[in-house]
Amino acid sequence: MAETDIKGKSVLVTGGASGLGALYAEAFLKEGAATIAILDIQAEVGEATANRLNNNYPGKVLFINCDVSSEDAITAAFEQVVSEFKQIDVIINNAGIMSDAPKVWRNASDVNWQGVVSLTMKGVKHMRKDEGGAGGTIINVSSTAAVYRWRHLPIYSGSKMAVLHFSQSLAVEPFYEQTGVRILTICIGPTDTPLMLGLRERAYDDKTGEELVALDAEYKKQYQNQKPESAVAVCLQKFKEGANGSIWLSLSDKPARDITPVISAAFKEFEKLSEP
Repeated sequence: MAETDIKGKSVLVTGGASGLGALYAEAFLKEGAATIAILDIQAEVGEATANRLNNNYPGKVLFINCDVSSEDAITAAFEQVVSEFKQIDVIINNAGIMSDAPKVWRNASDVNWQGVVSLTMKGVKHMRKDEGGAGGTIINVSSTAAVYRWRHLPIYSGSKMAVLHFSQSLAVEPFYEQTGVRILTICIGPTDTPLMLGLRERAYDDKTGEELVALDAEYKKQYQNQKPESAVAVCLQKFKEGANGSIWLSLSDKPARDITPVISAAFKEFEKLSEP
Protein backbone atom coordinates (compact mmCIF):
# COMPACT_ATOMS: atom_id res chain seq x y z
CA MET A 1 0.00 0.00 0.00
CA ALA A 2 1.48 3.33 -1.02
CA GLU A 3 2.31 5.62 1.85
CA THR A 4 0.40 8.44 0.16
CA ASP A 5 -2.79 6.38 -0.13
CA ILE A 6 -5.10 7.03 2.83
CA LYS A 7 -7.15 3.89 2.25
CA GLY A 8 -6.67 1.34 4.99
CA LYS A 9 -4.55 3.59 7.18
CA SER A 10 -4.86 3.84 10.97
CA VAL A 11 -4.71 7.48 12.03
CA LEU A 12 -4.15 9.24 15.38
CA VAL A 13 -5.31 12.87 15.67
CA THR A 14 -4.62 15.05 18.71
CA GLY A 15 -7.06 17.85 19.48
CA GLY A 16 -9.56 15.90 17.39
CA ALA A 17 -12.71 16.52 19.41
CA SER A 18 -13.61 19.73 17.62
CA GLY A 19 -12.35 22.37 15.21
CA LEU A 20 -9.80 21.41 12.58
CA GLY A 21 -8.90 18.20 14.38
CA ALA A 22 -12.41 16.81 14.02
CA LEU A 23 -12.46 17.89 10.37
CA TYR A 24 -9.13 16.16 9.71
CA ALA A 25 -10.52 12.98 11.24
CA GLU A 26 -13.65 13.12 9.11
CA ALA A 27 -11.71 13.93 5.94
CA PHE A 28 -9.40 10.95 6.40
CA LEU A 29 -12.40 8.71 6.99
CA LYS A 30 -14.00 9.94 3.77
CA GLU A 31 -10.75 9.09 1.97
CA GLY A 32 -10.92 5.52 3.25
CA ALA A 33 -8.97 5.44 6.51
CA ALA A 34 -9.50 2.16 8.35
CA THR A 35 -9.51 3.56 11.88
CA ILE A 36 -9.19 6.92 13.60
CA ALA A 37 -8.12 7.58 17.18
CA ILE A 38 -9.14 11.00 18.50
CA LEU A 39 -7.14 12.27 21.48
CA ASP A 40 -8.50 15.31 23.30
CA ILE A 41 -8.95 16.77 26.78
CA GLN A 42 -12.60 17.64 26.01
CA ALA A 43 -14.19 14.37 27.10
CA GLU A 44 -17.87 15.09 26.40
CA VAL A 45 -17.18 16.81 23.08
CA GLY A 46 -14.79 14.07 22.04
CA GLU A 47 -17.26 11.30 22.83
CA ALA A 48 -19.96 13.15 20.89
CA THR A 49 -17.67 13.58 17.88
CA ALA A 50 -16.67 9.92 17.95
CA ASN A 51 -20.32 8.86 18.18
CA ARG A 52 -21.28 11.14 15.28
CA LEU A 53 -18.47 9.81 13.09
CA ASN A 54 -19.20 6.21 14.06
CA ASN A 55 -22.78 6.67 12.88
CA ASN A 56 -21.42 7.23 9.37
CA TYR A 57 -18.34 5.03 9.67
CA PRO A 58 -19.37 2.24 12.08
CA GLY A 59 -16.71 1.04 14.48
CA LYS A 60 -13.91 3.09 12.96
CA VAL A 61 -13.47 5.86 15.53
CA LEU A 62 -11.97 5.58 19.00
CA PHE A 63 -11.99 8.51 21.43
CA ILE A 64 -9.39 8.72 24.21
CA ASN A 65 -9.48 11.43 26.85
CA CYS A 66 -5.91 12.71 26.82
CA ASP A 67 -4.16 15.85 28.01
CA VAL A 68 -1.20 16.19 25.65
CA SER A 69 0.59 18.49 28.08
CA SER A 70 1.10 15.39 30.28
CA GLU A 71 3.76 12.83 29.37
CA ASP A 72 2.02 10.14 31.41
CA ALA A 73 -1.27 10.81 29.63
CA ILE A 74 0.41 10.72 26.21
CA THR A 75 2.16 7.44 26.99
CA ALA A 76 -1.04 5.78 28.21
CA ALA A 77 -3.06 7.02 25.23
CA PHE A 78 -0.43 5.98 22.69
CA GLU A 79 -0.18 2.52 24.19
CA GLN A 80 -3.97 2.20 24.13
CA VAL A 81 -4.14 3.12 20.45
CA VAL A 82 -1.43 0.59 19.58
CA SER A 83 -3.26 -2.05 21.62
CA GLU A 84 -6.55 -1.33 19.82
CA PHE A 85 -5.25 -0.78 16.27
CA LYS A 86 -2.02 -2.86 16.42
CA GLN A 87 -0.45 -0.34 14.05
CA ILE A 88 -0.46 3.45 13.66
CA ASP A 89 0.23 4.66 10.13
CA VAL A 90 -0.43 8.39 10.47
CA ILE A 91 -0.14 10.86 13.36
CA ILE A 92 -1.56 14.38 13.06
CA ASN A 93 -0.21 16.54 15.88
CA ASN A 94 -2.99 19.11 15.75
CA ALA A 95 -3.66 19.97 19.43
CA GLY A 96 -2.76 23.56 20.24
CA ILE A 97 -3.50 26.47 22.55
CA MET A 98 -3.06 29.99 21.19
CA SER A 99 -2.56 31.96 24.38
CA ASP A 100 0.24 33.97 25.98
CA ALA A 101 -1.91 34.83 29.02
CA PRO A 102 0.10 34.74 32.27
CA LYS A 103 -1.82 31.80 33.75
CA VAL A 104 -2.01 29.85 30.50
CA TRP A 105 1.23 30.20 28.54
CA ARG A 106 3.22 27.50 30.32
CA ASN A 107 0.53 24.85 29.83
CA ALA A 108 0.01 26.08 26.28
CA SER A 109 3.71 25.66 25.56
CA ASP A 110 3.59 22.10 26.90
CA VAL A 111 0.73 21.31 24.51
CA ASN A 112 2.09 23.20 21.51
CA TRP A 113 5.67 22.03 21.78
CA GLN A 114 6.44 19.19 24.17
CA GLY A 115 3.27 17.28 23.28
CA VAL A 116 4.25 17.41 19.60
CA VAL A 117 7.78 16.21 20.35
CA SER A 118 6.56 13.37 22.56
CA LEU A 119 4.05 11.98 20.08
CA THR A 120 6.42 12.45 17.16
CA MET A 121 9.21 10.49 18.82
CA LYS A 122 6.83 7.77 19.97
CA GLY A 123 5.49 7.61 16.43
CA VAL A 124 8.96 7.34 14.91
CA LYS A 125 9.90 4.53 17.31
CA HIS A 126 6.67 2.66 16.50
CA MET A 127 6.81 3.21 12.72
CA ARG A 128 10.47 3.00 11.77
CA LYS A 129 11.21 0.22 9.30
CA ASP A 130 14.78 -0.34 10.48
CA GLU A 131 13.37 -1.53 13.80
CA GLY A 132 10.58 -3.70 12.44
CA GLY A 133 7.89 -1.07 11.85
CA ALA A 134 5.87 -0.48 8.71
CA GLY A 135 6.83 3.15 8.07
CA GLY A 136 4.33 5.98 8.19
CA THR A 137 3.65 9.69 8.15
CA ILE A 138 3.71 12.27 10.93
CA ILE A 139 2.05 15.63 10.26
CA ASN A 140 3.01 18.41 12.66
CA VAL A 141 0.75 21.45 12.67
CA SER A 142 2.62 24.73 12.90
CA SER A 143 1.37 28.22 12.00
CA THR A 144 2.15 31.28 9.94
CA ALA A 145 3.10 32.67 13.36
CA ALA A 146 6.25 30.55 12.99
CA VAL A 147 7.45 32.56 10.00
CA TYR A 148 6.06 35.97 10.92
CA ARG A 149 7.29 38.07 13.84
CA TRP A 150 3.98 38.44 15.65
CA ARG A 151 4.84 40.63 18.61
CA HIS A 152 1.39 40.33 20.16
CA LEU A 153 1.76 36.59 20.78
CA PRO A 154 5.51 35.97 21.06
CA ILE A 155 5.26 32.85 23.22
CA TYR A 156 2.78 31.13 20.93
CA SER A 157 4.83 32.17 17.89
CA GLY A 158 7.98 30.77 19.47
CA SER A 159 6.31 27.41 20.15
CA LYS A 160 5.15 27.16 16.54
CA MET A 161 8.62 28.04 15.23
CA ALA A 162 9.95 25.29 17.49
CA VAL A 163 7.53 22.82 15.87
CA LEU A 164 8.63 23.86 12.39
CA HIS A 165 12.36 23.70 13.11
CA PHE A 166 12.09 20.46 15.09
CA SER A 167 10.23 18.84 12.20
CA GLN A 168 12.59 19.97 9.46
CA SER A 169 15.66 19.11 11.52
CA LEU A 170 14.39 15.63 12.38
CA ALA A 171 13.58 14.95 8.73
CA VAL A 172 17.10 15.65 7.42
CA GLU A 173 18.30 12.67 5.39
CA PRO A 174 19.18 9.88 5.80
CA PHE A 175 16.21 9.93 8.22
CA TYR A 176 13.57 8.79 5.74
CA GLU A 177 15.94 6.36 4.02
CA GLN A 178 16.60 4.69 7.37
CA THR A 179 13.13 4.83 8.94
CA GLY A 180 10.55 4.98 6.16
CA VAL A 181 8.80 7.73 8.15
CA ARG A 182 7.77 10.99 6.48
CA ILE A 183 7.78 14.13 8.63
CA LEU A 184 5.49 16.82 7.17
CA THR A 185 4.75 20.30 8.50
CA ILE A 186 1.78 22.56 7.78
CA CYS A 187 1.80 26.29 8.55
CA ILE A 188 -1.78 27.43 8.95
CA GLY A 189 -2.82 31.07 8.67
CA PRO A 190 -5.80 32.76 10.37
CA THR A 191 -8.69 30.32 10.10
CA ASP A 192 -12.33 30.64 11.08
CA THR A 193 -12.19 28.48 14.21
CA PRO A 194 -12.65 29.18 17.96
CA LEU A 195 -8.89 29.73 18.12
CA MET A 196 -9.51 33.22 16.70
CA LEU A 197 -12.09 34.18 19.33
CA GLY A 198 -11.42 36.03 22.60
CA LEU A 199 -8.17 37.51 21.34
CA ARG A 200 -7.94 40.15 24.09
CA GLU A 201 -7.63 37.46 26.75
CA ARG A 202 -4.99 35.57 24.78
CA ALA A 203 -2.30 38.28 24.96
CA TYR A 204 0.31 38.52 27.71
CA ASP A 205 -1.09 41.81 29.06
CA ASP A 206 -4.17 44.03 28.67
CA LYS A 207 -2.54 46.65 26.45
CA THR A 208 -1.22 44.06 24.05
CA GLY A 209 -4.61 42.36 24.08
CA GLU A 210 -6.32 45.56 23.00
CA GLU A 211 -3.75 46.00 20.22
CA LEU A 212 -4.34 42.41 19.10
CA VAL A 213 -8.09 42.96 18.82
CA ALA A 214 -7.49 46.14 16.81
CA LEU A 215 -5.00 44.34 14.57
CA ASP A 216 -7.50 41.56 13.93
CA ALA A 217 -10.20 44.07 13.01
CA GLU A 218 -7.82 45.84 10.62
CA TYR A 219 -6.82 42.53 9.04
CA LYS A 220 -10.46 41.65 8.41
CA LYS A 221 -10.99 44.89 6.49
CA GLN A 222 -8.64 43.58 3.80
CA TYR A 223 -8.80 39.82 4.25
CA GLN A 224 -11.03 37.14 5.65
CA ASN A 225 -9.99 34.31 7.90
CA GLN A 226 -9.84 31.25 5.69
CA LYS A 227 -12.49 28.58 5.87
CA PRO A 228 -11.61 25.48 7.92
CA GLU A 229 -12.26 23.37 4.82
CA SER A 230 -9.33 25.11 3.11
CA ALA A 231 -6.92 24.00 5.82
CA VAL A 232 -8.29 20.46 5.61
CA ALA A 233 -7.80 20.41 1.83
CA VAL A 234 -4.18 21.49 2.25
CA CYS A 235 -3.63 18.76 4.84
CA LEU A 236 -4.99 16.10 2.48
CA GLN A 237 -2.96 17.35 -0.47
CA LYS A 238 0.18 17.50 1.65
CA PHE A 239 -0.35 13.90 2.77
CA LYS A 240 -0.81 12.72 -0.80
CA GLU A 241 2.03 14.73 -2.37
CA GLY A 242 4.42 15.86 0.36
CA ALA A 243 8.04 14.73 0.39
CA ASN A 244 9.70 13.99 3.70
CA GLY A 245 10.69 17.22 5.44
CA SER A 246 8.39 19.38 3.33
CA ILE A 247 6.63 22.43 4.76
CA TRP A 248 3.24 23.49 3.42
CA LEU A 249 1.31 26.75 3.72
CA SER A 250 -2.45 27.06 4.21
CA LEU A 251 -3.49 30.71 3.97
CA SER A 252 -6.38 32.85 2.73
CA ASP A 253 -8.32 29.97 1.11
CA LYS A 254 -5.55 29.60 -1.47
CA PRO A 255 -4.45 26.25 -2.88
CA ALA A 256 -1.80 24.33 -0.97
CA ARG A 257 1.68 25.78 -1.37
CA ASP A 258 4.90 23.87 -0.73
CA ILE A 259 7.12 26.53 0.88
CA THR A 260 10.04 24.19 1.58
CA PRO A 261 12.35 25.91 -0.95
CA VAL A 262 11.76 29.30 0.71
CA ILE A 263 12.45 27.98 4.22
CA SER A 264 15.44 25.94 3.07
CA ALA A 265 16.98 28.91 1.26
CA ALA A 266 16.70 31.04 4.39
CA PHE A 267 18.42 28.40 6.52
CA LYS A 268 21.18 27.93 3.96
CA GLU A 269 21.96 31.63 4.30
CA PHE A 270 22.11 31.27 8.08
CA GLU A 271 24.38 28.24 7.74
CA LYS A 272 26.81 30.23 5.58
CA LEU A 273 27.31 32.63 8.48
CA SER A 274 28.63 29.81 10.65
CA GLU A 275 31.16 28.61 8.08
CA PRO A 276 34.85 29.17 8.99
